[in-house]
Amino acid sequence: MDKGAVGSLAGEAVAARPSWDEYFMEITEVVSKRSTCLRRQVGAIIVKERQILTTGYNGAPRGMEHCLTIGCLRQELGIPSGQRHEICRGLHAEQNAIVQAAYHGVCIKGSTIYCTHQPCFICAKMIINAGLVRVIYANGYPDELAVGAFAEAGVELLSFVRS
Repeated sequence: MDKGAVGSLAGEAVAARPSWDEYFMEITEVVSKRSTCLRRQVGAIIVKERQILTTGYNGAPRGMEHCLTIGCLRQELGIPSGQRHEICRGLHAEQNAIVQAAYHGVCIKGSTIYCTHQPCFICAKMIINAGLVRVIYANGYPDELAVGAFAEAGVELLSFVRS
């Protein structure tokens, strides 16, 4: 049997199953497709004991117009990526995943958050205070304050590498 195969179906090789990190990161990428941000589509899922607890993507709060509809204020004002986060209609994917847990009464303490992008400093502080213990991200983001905060708080920060 092929080394990449784990079994067969009607005599054909079946591809190897993804690792848990690969599985959850693929789901995170699908979640990001719901984003209503004009600049960057970001997704996040919170997982504990191999169970998805909540998901989040970046976009405007419930009941508010999305940037897809009315445009991006940050873009109109020429604000560079990574700066002045408070001038944005949307919440970040990580924030939405944490808020969804609170909204539905789901305990996320001790969980892992998978993100399509490294969290910013604001999200890092929320992740730390929510009691998450591990962050796995697929794409970098230029925020050294976040990296330092995770290190200081003892939250494991891992860059996802697809095998």
